[in-house]
Amino acid sequence: MSKQAAHSIAFAQSPDMQGGIVKRTVKEMISEKLASLIASGALQVGDDLPSERELAVSMSVSRESVRGAIQELALRGLVEVSHGARTRILSADGAARKSGIASPDAINRYDLDSVHQARLLVERAVIAEAAVRIDAATLRQLEASLAAQRECLDDPVRFLICDREFHIAIYRCASNPLLADFVTGLYNYLMDHRRVAVSQPGAILRSYKDHLDVVAALRARSPAKALEAFDRHIDRIYTTTRSILDEGGKPAKKSTGKRPSGDSRATLRIRPNPQGRGHHRSDES
Repeated sequence: MSKQAAHSIAFAQSPDMQGGIVKRTVKEMISEKLASLIASGALQVGDDLPSERELAVSMSVSRESVRGAIQELALRGLVEVSHGARTRILSADGAARKSGIASPDAINRYDLDSVHQARLLVERAVIAEAAVRIDAATLRQLEASLAAQRECLDDPVRFLICDREFHIAIYRCASNPLLADFVTGLYNYLMDHRRVAVSQPGAILRSYKDHLDVVAALRARSPAKALEAFDRHIDRIYTTTRSILDEGGKPAKKSTGKRPSGDSRATLRIRPNPQGRGHHRSDES
C-alpha cells in the first residue's frame, strides 16, 4: 500500500471525519429554519403559520417538504396542527437548536451599537464578496424571493420568512462559511423588535425596494453598488431599532395563544407611535 493510500484511509477513519458530516434532508432544513424563526422571536407563540403553499413559495421548496417539516415541529411540540385551520405556534421551548454560530439569546445580550458596528465590519465584506462570487442559481433564488415578497406586502410574518431566506442566500455566497454563519447570527438580533417595525404602514414596501436594489447590484456583479444598497438597508435597520428602543425597548406583545376568529393570518399587536415623536421611523427589515 502506498503512503498516499494509507494517509487517505487514516483520514477517512479519523474520529473527526466519522460523523462530522451530516447530510440533512430538505424537510429537516425547513424544520430548522422555522425553528430558528421561533427561537429568534420572528414567529411567536399564538401566531398562525402561513399556508403550506405560501411557505413553499417563500422558501422555494415543495409543499410536501413543508408538510413534513411542520410534522417534525409538531412532534417537537413547537406547533399545533389542526384540521381545517392554520398551523399555530404552540411553544418556543427547545426551538433554539441551530442559528448561525450563536443563539438569539446570546446575540441579544449585546447592545445595539456593538451589533451595528459588527455588521458594518463583517457583513459589508460578505456582501462585497457575494457580488463577485454569486452564481446563476442564487440569482434565480433571489428573483423567486422577490416575487414571493411582492405577494406579502401586507403580511409581516410571511415577509420575515422571505426576508431571512433572502439574506441568508446572499450570505452563503461568501467563501468563508464561518463568516456566513456569523452574519446570520447578527441578522437575528432583536428579531422581536423587527416584528414591530415591519408591521408599520409602508415598512415592508420600503424593504422590498431595498431588496430590488440589492439584487440589481448583485446581478451587475458590482461590489460598490451592492455595498451602497446594503448600507442603506443596514442603516434603516439600525435607525428603526434605535427608535423602538428609545420608546421603551418593548417589542410587540406576545399572543396569549388563543386563535383569533375570522382572518387566519397571524395577528400582531403593535404599539402605536406616540404623538409628538416625529423622529420615529418605521421602515425596517
